[in-house]
Amino acid sequence: MPIMPAFSLRIACAGVLIATVAAAGTATIAAQAPPAVKAKPVRAAVALPKMDGANLKVHAIQVTYPPGATSSAHRHPCPVIGYMISGTMRMQVSDQPPAEYKAGDSFSEMPTDVHRMATNPSADTPAVFLATFVCDKDTPLSVPVTGAP
Repeated sequence: MPIMPAFSLRIACAGVLIATVAAAGTATIAAQAPPAVKAKPVRAAVALPKMDGANLKVHAIQVTYPPGATSSAHRHPCPVIGYMISGTMRMQVSDQPPAEYKAGDSFSEMPTDVHRMATNPSADTPAVFLATFVCDKDTPLSVPVTGAP
């Protein structure tokens, strides 16, 4: 049997050692559990009005109010849940006091509510929110309200 030169023997031993360490590291990584998915409620449960469910649809709309933009009084014939993505919105719904919503805040409106005031108070930053409507029939998502302050 030929004798391996000392240099070649050291390289072979180093290779075996590296392969053993790499295999042990891979086994440790594979044994670790993946990170857990996190879920956090952003709004308390909102009870929906009675619906017959014959034509139930969900609409998710991203709404952007440019700096200083405002909308006139309106209502939504379907329940709506809003989630602020960025910026700030100042809103008044029905007889509730005006409220300010910032990124991460949520709000809701029922078909009986009147959205009296909605404005982006910023002079330089758009306000962006996600509005999710749950509709029972084909209906417009927003309807103007006349005579509301």
